[in-house]
Amino acid sequence: MSTSTKEYCYKYPRSALAVDCLVFGLDEDNSLKLLLIQRSQKTFKGKWALPGGFVQLDKDASLEAAARRVLRKETGIDSKGVFLEQLYTFGSEKRDPREWTTSVIYYALINLNEYKLKASTDASDVQWFVIDNLPSLAFDHTEIVEMGINRIRGKVRYQPIGFELLPKKFTLGQLQTLYETILNEKLDRRNFFRKLRKMDIFIELEEFQEGVSHRPAKLYQFDEQKYKQLKKKGFNFEI
Repeated sequence: MSTSTKEYCYKYPRSALAVDCLVFGLDEDNSLKLLLIQRSQKTFKGKWALPGGFVQLDKDASLEAAARRVLRKETGIDSKGVFLEQLYTFGSEKRDPREWTTSVIYYALINLNEYKLKASTDASDVQWFVIDNLPSLAFDHTEIVEMGINRIRGKVRYQPIGFELLPKKFTLGQLQTLYETILNEKLDRRNFFRKLRKMDIFIELEEFQEGVSHRPAKLYQFDEQKYKQLKKKGFNFEI
């Protein structure tokens, strides 16, 4: 038998490998929300859980590819172009009653108004939930969610990942509200705007809000290309 077709066998037992996805979105009422599926499979049937599934050797070129495939199949979200980053690996022997399953966790930040949800495969339903009012979760997903929230609350202070939650065009007021929502604290308006102007990584548009009852505010865009150029020169993003 040639080396290319030889099958290798391992005498040691191995755990199954899965991926789970934490997907965060900011609603129009400025609530930070988490995307959950309702399980239709026998294990934890009817319980809410994070979108997830097993890595498939014949379909997935990488762990990230597996996470994007699972997200698309279970929620209807095409994650192409979506910010997706690895969070942590959970591998407790008793986290899954079926078998020892190691799961690599990814978290995503999206503008939830841009995506239409559709439950499929082993999900009977898919919904957004406010992070302060989540239902009881299957497996160890409560622990995973807590870690994910702590991660984004820390990271938004030193990386501009929060813009993933906003429309492409936003007001400075919307940006401040975004940070106050994620950090769960009130920010001084004057100091916040002073930091933004000092960064000089925003494009001021000749456009204003439409369809609002108050005085329309000017719209801005995040200048991602300029941010990348400044970052190479040692620029520090800090809120």
